Amino acid sequence: MILPLLIETAYIKLDSFLKMISVVSSGGEAKIVISEGGVSVNGAVEVRRGRKLYPGDLIRFQGGEYKVEAA
Repeated sequence: MILPLLIETAYIKLDSFLKMISVVSSGGEAKIVISEGGVSVNGAVEVRRGRKLYPGDLIRFQGGEYKVEAA
């Protein structure tokens, strides 16, 4: 099941996304998780915490799937 993530801006950065879905508690923790290759965006492993996520992007993390959607 793909869970929607509604954003009210044009994009959200990957580290902010992880904080928003409450899987990390800080930017430092997000940096570690991302740099270890634990997150994929649109099917490719992403290691840049500043990666901009736009509506339509599909993120996979620890078995969960999330889709960015415009609010």
